[in-house]
Amino acid sequence: MTLVKYRDRKNTNSVKWDNLKNIFGQDNLLPLWVADMDFEVPTCVKEALHKYVEEGVFGYSLPDRGYAKTFIDWEYKYHGYKVDKKWIRFAPGVVPAISWLVNVLTQEGDPVIITPPVYYPFKQVVTSNKRTLVESHLVNIDGYYRIDFEDFEEKILDQGVKLFILCSPHNPVARVWDKDELVRLLDICKKHGVYVIADEIHQDIIIGDKIQYPAASLGDYSKILVTLTAATKTFNLAACQNSFLIIEDEDIRARYDAFAEKIRSTSGNAFGYIAVQAAYEGGRGWFEEVLGLIRANYSLLKEGLALRLPEARLTPLEGTYLAWLDLGAYLGPDDIEDIIKNKCGLAVDFGSWFGGQKYAGFIRINLATSRENIEILLDRLALIREDK
Repeated sequence: MTLVKYRDRKNTNSVKWDNLKNIFGQDNLLPLWVADMDFEVPTCVKEALHKYVEEGVFGYSLPDRGYAKTFIDWEYKYHGYKVDKKWIRFAPGVVPAISWLVNVLTQEGDPVIITPPVYYPFKQVVTSNKRTLVESHLVNIDGYYRIDFEDFEEKILDQGVKLFILCSPHNPVARVWDKDELVRLLDICKKHGVYVIADEIHQDIIIGDKIQYPAASLGDYSKILVTLTAATKTFNLAACQNSFLIIEDEDIRARYDAFAEKIRSTSGNAFGYIAVQAAYEGGRGWFEEVLGLIRANYSLLKEGLALRLPEARLTPLEGTYLAWLDLGAYLGPDDIEDIIKNKCGLAVDFGSWFGGQKYAGFIRINLATSRENIEILLDRLALIREDK
């Protein structure tokens, strides 16, 4: 029995499918950009929400008593991280949580370090909150990305960095960081008194054989570390706007609570609580099937590129459902966006969004869609070689 159903999302007010004109200037593109899935959520989620809707009263409400427990049980069972309920705080999303924590943990003008190419809201929350952006770029070795630890520590020391925003697994280069890599990063930050926000929203989307280690499970880092995660990527629940902050340190929790109280945002809506709890309780089979579909789409993409664009370089997909593709052998940085949109008819995340012109030859492709859409993608990418 197939648990996962592909859904045609045109004309459903989807940001990915119905907002193309505003972002890309035309609406006849195949959208493979925004990081949500083109799959219906697990049946258990729909049933739980239907039941709530049938109750017909949507007044102020509390999360169910089992809400926190389902998340705690999931973290321990699948990631070996034992979370205490008192550490958990609410946010409507991981990006808002990062922005709030930037305000809690730093002052205006303080340097904040990120590791491009990286999810572009990281840069935006730093600059929009009037902090100083510091970048330590990952090192690309034959298409595989690693951390430049020497550069990372040197910039912390030289620029007086106060906060590091960690992406784990890393979006867009699809790295699942090794245990020793994470420990080395955390030890550097602990040594120099640098706070760490660990964005682990993709923690469940592990495609290869690597183990995803929650940063907080690797040692005594509670005085500097806050973990952010959600059911959003795992179960396609972005619209539910429900995310978790895990704050082990009592002092940081108190500071965060004071900030959340100031902006009057301490709880979410009932639909989000219900959807998340139902997904963690009954959605594992659906999720395992989704992983299989993503792996199959990645294999199809890899094999198709080898035949049609053999000089393109596809980064190994260890985690996330986002493929990072280097088209620099075929397209120059000044014409890639025009060709991808106007010749290939594709809407993707362009590499420059993740760290500037250094990555202009790259595109990020969302694999959480139908096999047919990946086949269309390959046919359209093949057009790049015309007249070459």
